[in-house]
Amino acid sequence: MRILLDTNIVVHRETSRIMNDDIGLLFKWLDNLKYEKCIHPATMDEIGTHKDPEVKRTMAVKIKSYNMLKTLAPLDLSVKALSDILDKKTNDLIDTAILNELYCERVDLLITEDRGIHRKAKTLSCSEKVFTIDSFLEKVNAENPSLVDYEVLSVKKLHFGEIDVRDEFFESFREDYPGFDKWFNKKSDDLAYICSLADKIVAFLYLKQEDKDENYSDITPPLGKAKRLKIGTFKVIQNGFKIGERFLKIIFDNALRFSATEIYVTIFDKTLEQQRLINLLKDWGFVFHGKKQSETGEENVLVRDFYPRVDTENPKITYPYIDRDAAIFLCPIYPAYHTELLPDSILKTESPLDFIEHEPHRNAISKVYISRSIERNLKPGDIIVFYRTTEKNKAYYESVVSTIAVVETIVKNISDDDKFIGLCRKRSVFDDEALLTYWNYNPDSRPFIVNFLSVYSLPKRPNLKTLIDLGVISNVYSAPRGFLRISKEKFDLILKASISDERFIVN
Repeated sequence: MRILLDTNIVVHRETSRIMNDDIGLLFKWLDNLKYEKCIHPATMDEIGTHKDPEVKRTMAVKIKSYNMLKTLAPLDLSVKALSDILDKKTNDLIDTAILNELYCERVDLLITEDRGIHRKAKTLSCSEKVFTIDSFLEKVNAENPSLVDYEVLSVKKLHFGEIDVRDEFFESFREDYPGFDKWFNKKSDDLAYICSLADKIVAFLYLKQEDKDENYSDITPPLGKAKRLKIGTFKVIQNGFKIGERFLKIIFDNALRFSATEIYVTIFDKTLEQQRLINLLKDWGFVFHGKKQSETGEENVLVRDFYPRVDTENPKITYPYIDRDAAIFLCPIYPAYHTELLPDSILKTESPLDFIEHEPHRNAISKVYISRSIERNLKPGDIIVFYRTTEKNKAYYESVVSTIAVVETIVKNISDDDKFIGLCRKRSVFDDEALLTYWNYNPDSRPFIVNFLSVYSLPKRPNLKTLIDLGVISNVYSAPRGFLRISKEKFDLILKASISDERFIVN
């Protein structure tokens, strides 16, 4: 397997001071799997333009450990046509040349954090072979479960004073913010969210509420008066387990609870790690606002409008809000998969200790549901109400509605089992063998895929008896076996019976 590494990956690897992070994990996997690490000659040209002479000198030595492509493929006509439309700068042409090697099958996979390359790959229909660091780690973890170290990993809310500021995780903060340790110690009684692995911190989040009188004079242009949630300190070592999304869910849940109308963060873009976090935030609706002056330079200011609104075509950018006028579907999910896929909706009869190992589908907001339902006319922005089934003799009292979600995309008419497995693998509770069994179960009715965003866990779980008493379901035989469309009026009955906080619903 030949893996082409983009320049940003190589530079990040060879100049990073901390090797026990995501980039170290990436290269550990590449070595364990005996993948050939390749670079494009253009990478050397790009490194030659680096402003830091020490980086250039160091890279000239270290670059010898990679396999330089000895020959280059002629530019494919489809790639050239795309280049003629999109490429305006030298860097754009270099990106296209790197992608061309993959498109012409000179290499098997490409790993890059450049969003422009990912967009081009999608246009050229080869995006399944182009990975970010995080998505590649997801891929290899899913394909090689025997190599994964399944140590317990979960999010904890702790006081600053309970967290070891000497952990190497905080080293980057010390470099960016003089006096970081002093600030950290002054926050000893404040709360933060952390995630640890093998006694090492891999994610940290501190949130701060700000009112309309907050002073933003150090931000250009200044932020207006508003009730805001500030992401005060946020760092995630991406490791293929979607911890970043898990922490974003925490941010959005708190913004909703505090009735914030905007969320913002100030962040440098000096390192690839910071750039990746910025890209993650942008994926979920954050946009560039301006700059903030600090002792060590200018930070980017990213903001997320949190007024209740819905973008049905791209629900991520207005998450967690859903549209009350959207189509609504009851959807069954078996007990074996319910809490595995929707851990925030764990039942009181289940143990949380069974659901804290790191699995991408548990941490992610974006998830996959596989169905052979007769009803397939779902579309982005539609609402799903998950109904946890149980054995028939217990269904009356133990089958419950538990979770509200929103449809992100639908994938139907899937060509073959390889495509099906590839589309499901990252966010599904099934392993590859189970996915293949599901695909082959009925050749005359192949499954389709619903990519959805988990939005809200119902505080109280109405059971089948309650749903029948309310008129949501006619009788025990009418319980959903596939996607079952219900009216807005029935949806409202579920919301009231579950004592839901309806602030996430846009009228």
